[in-house]
Amino acid sequence: MNLSSFCLIVSFTVSLLCGLIFIPMIVSFCIKKKLYDIPNARKVHKVVVPRLGGVCFMPCMAISVLMAMVFFNTPTFSLTFSINMWACFFFLGLLFIYAVGVVDDLVGLQPKTKFLVQIMAASLLPMANLYINNLYGFCGIYSIPFYIGAPLTVFVIVFVDNAMNLIDGIDGLSSGLSMVALLGFLYCFMCENMLVYGILISGLMGVLLAFMYFNIFGKPGKTKIFMGDSGSLTIGFILGVLFVKFSMDNLVVLPFRRNSMLLAYTLLIVPVFDVFRVIVVRSFHRRPIFGADKNHIHHKFMRAGLSQHKALAAIIGMAVLFICINYVLINYISVTCVVLVDIVVWIAVHEIVDVFIRKNGMEVFHIQEEANK
Repeated sequence: MNLSSFCLIVSFTVSLLCGLIFIPMIVSFCIKKKLYDIPNARKVHKVVVPRLGGVCFMPCMAISVLMAMVFFNTPTFSLTFSINMWACFFFLGLLFIYAVGVVDDLVGLQPKTKFLVQIMAASLLPMANLYINNLYGFCGIYSIPFYIGAPLTVFVIVFVDNAMNLIDGIDGLSSGLSMVALLGFLYCFMCENMLVYGILISGLMGVLLAFMYFNIFGKPGKTKIFMGDSGSLTIGFILGVLFVKFSMDNLVVLPFRRNSMLLAYTLLIVPVFDVFRVIVVRSFHRRPIFGADKNHIHHKFMRAGLSQHKALAAIIGMAVLFICINYVLINYISVTCVVLVDIVVWIAVHEIVDVFIRKNGMEVFHIQEEANK
């Protein structure tokens, strides 16, 4: 085992242990203060569950990163950490997102307020010269100027952030898809010898694994907890930034990589495609596109007859399948064709699921609306 791998393991382990310590404390606090996620007709759970699990994500990740920096900053193995403008703006934006998520979980916020904060946080990155500047041949487009790349970057980060928030509908789904994406990004960044990003990702994966244990296997009223917006918005923002960072064509940092954007996009297909499909379907049925309903992929899988855990396994399996398909296809066809294949496969999966939903005597499109979570 080399020292870089050992560094990642330390970051992951420290974050995992912090999560295992802090999350039960958060559960006890929520029960004492009666801070619960209340069931309704749209939500899957039937009993009240504490909703502040994501509060510990950022602190645990920060502790693990700091531990790695201190522990490995030795004459034998010295890590070089440069504090540049984009790093400062990233952490400032992350702090904004984390704060608005915590406040929303505690007292509630209007969706418009959260949306404005997301735009503000995402806008900090182009200001630090971190933006999507190359589409690598998608639709025949390669290099793009700042005035197009900057708003595109803001749109991508905000979209991914909301996608991770909206798909957080059953136990382990948002965290499970995030683990798959983070594992992929860890591989991508470590292949480019970008150890600092590996440490950051490992730190987030550690606390996510701890959360998944309590979220999936915890007993309601005792140890079970939801991540809330403080968790899903924080994860979504980090994933969006990782997408932009790995996709950016910057010869000073990384050599030109033909497949970089496709690899990054592939890791986020399921949440991104799901939100896009829901928006299209709501528009087709003339329903409010920002309304709350039961038409996300996990809702459909459960209407088709799957239990929560089986739906979780099926959706995680889909995410892994898309990664495998795209990893193979990129060697033979263009980026545009790969995306078209992904869309066809996604539509085919939903058509198959719709058949089972109809067999169960249920509507494919669920029109009942409830107040947003």
